[in-house]
Amino acid sequence: MASAAEKLALAQRHLTRVLDAWPEPTDWDDLFLYGFYALEAAVDCAGLHFDESTAKTHWRRIDAARQLGRYGLDDVSDLLGELNEGRKSVAYGDSDRPESNAENLAARVEWFVESVSALLERGEGQ
Repeated sequence: MASAAEKLALAQRHLTRVLDAWPEPTDWDDLFLYGFYALEAAVDCAGLHFDESTAKTHWRRIDAARQLGRYGLDDVSDLLGELNEGRKSVAYGDSDRPESNAENLAARVEWFVESVSALLERGEGQ
């Protein structure tokens, strides 16, 4: 099982792809795919840090994201849902891409990954 630090490193690697995806023209594939993966890895990281289960399903991670708010983190459950819908749209092509603002999505993912990183640096909650 990966450690919180390893999950954070994964989230940060995915975040790099997210930040490269949104300047015009937006690479919606990378924005949705790597945004979703970055956010999931950051939720997993925070879950490990607080000894909370996040399980290995998308829906359970959405629930975990909601629960992490009790530790002072932003509730990113809706964002995870939006990114998951976008991920499915670009991966499977069987649904419409959600109407989203690329810069806003990237900024929200970046904010959460950085919040989790700062939390680990401060050692809060251990």
